[in-house]
Amino acid sequence: MNKVKQAPIIRHDIYCNVCGKKILVEQGIMKEDVFEAAKEWGYFSKYDLEVHKFNICEECYDRLISSFKIPIQKISKREAL
Repeated sequence: MNKVKQAPIIRHDIYCNVCGKKILVEQGIMKEDVFEAAKEWGYFSKYDLEVHKFNICEECYDRLISSFKIPIQKISKREAL
């Protein structure tokens, strides 16, 4: 029996941390995608034992990665899980 994974219900507003754009959410489901990042800092960092989280909208993500000296690695998928 195949189990269909449902999208999580969003119960709070989501904003792009770069430009401040509010991400469209209808009935608890995101209607736009965002890049979500979370970094748990370890020892030997000025952020020792802090967790930093942020979201970036697609427009800001495109601007960000276009500034990279080394391009990102892209992997194509046939289906979303």
